[in-house]
Amino acid sequence: MSYDALVIAAHADDAETQMGGTLAKLSDGGQRILLVDLTDGEPTEFAVPGVRAKQALEAARILGVERCNLGLRDRLLQDTPETRLELARLMRVHRPRWVYTTGEACVHPDHAATVSLTRAAVFLARLGQWDRVPGAEALADQEPWIVERLFFPHCKMEPPWSDFAFAVDVSAAYERKRQALAAYTSIFAPTEQDHLLALYRAEDQFYGRLLGVRYAEIFRSAAPLVVADPTVFLPAPQG
Repeated sequence: MSYDALVIAAHADDAETQMGGTLAKLSDGGQRILLVDLTDGEPTEFAVPGVRAKQALEAARILGVERCNLGLRDRLLQDTPETRLELARLMRVHRPRWVYTTGEACVHPDHAATVSLTRAAVFLARLGQWDRVPGAEALADQEPWIVERLFFPHCKMEPPWSDFAFAVDVSAAYERKRQALAAYTSIFAPTEQDHLLALYRAEDQFYGRLLGVRYAEIFRSAAPLVVADPTVFLPAPQG
């Protein structure tokens, strides 16, 4: 089954936190999106094992995307050849035009591993002759696949970015993002004023105000951006 984009994250809730509004907009626009959670996300703060997985499926339903989980170990995720090959295999199976993953992470070791894993997998997915590489048989019978774009949403555990490649106005979709995050009662405090959710919203409001909209999610790009038509850009407060 093909997807327009894969979103590769260490834990269920990472994708929603970093780019939930963008996911809702892409889904509403007809794009098929697969969230790939690398770890099982256990243990959680406020629930027994297994609850977070059910909440992740509900959050995906709210945003209109699909989801799978590789079941690797939370807190101990590592950049290994085996996981690189597994992600490259998924890219060759699902043939996405775009891949998104956590941007420039250093605070959480799982996030840092996710960045290097995804960068490596995007490169490996395009290579051929895997039958000549011992231990890489999983890719030997697949056609190479070139991902058109690799994008990085801002991880809200990291310091703010002073520069970024582009931003998405997610004002109209923000209620869906809020509902998706609210599904994770296993992670966030069971109150309407969870401090983490308040901080996440404040960041989206800050970048929105910077750009003249209510809420915005920011992204960096693995390569410089190019457009066929410069009139696609929205107006900005400072021109």
